[in-house]
Amino acid sequence: MPTSRSSRAAMETAVNELTAAVGQLLRRLRSETNPDDLNLSQLSALARLDQHGAMATADLARAESMKPQSMGAILATLEQEGLVERRPHPTDGRQILFGLTPEGAQMRRLRGIAKREWLRAAMAKLDAAELETIMDAIPLIKRLGES
Repeated sequence: MPTSRSSRAAMETAVNELTAAVGQLLRRLRSETNPDDLNLSQLSALARLDQHGAMATADLARAESMKPQSMGAILATLEQEGLVERRPHPTDGRQILFGLTPEGAQMRRLRGIAKREWLRAAMAKLDAAELETIMDAIPLIKRLGES
């Protein structure tokens, strides 16, 4: 069944508004919890290393959809900041792996706590009906993310 012009316009409006709202929430979370002023690429590399363990530069670059040279520059900065360290590859002596240092892992943990605390405080300002609406939307947002 073809979609009517008004339905397509409503869907486009919903897409634009959801994109803007999610983007604004993510920017706010980052600004509230990024005292180190790391950029998004650096934060993403740290998150991937935290979730997947030590990785070679090329593997991390591929996972982050960027060139190995760009990832090398990111890792060099993070290494200089003491957040990642070089480790020998367990089976290939020619490769170097990068993994989180204890300081990098601690920074990731503290950022996660700060994000949840900020969001908890922001949600505490909502009235009961608004909070219920947010809670009802969570499964739908998860489905969108998984599709």
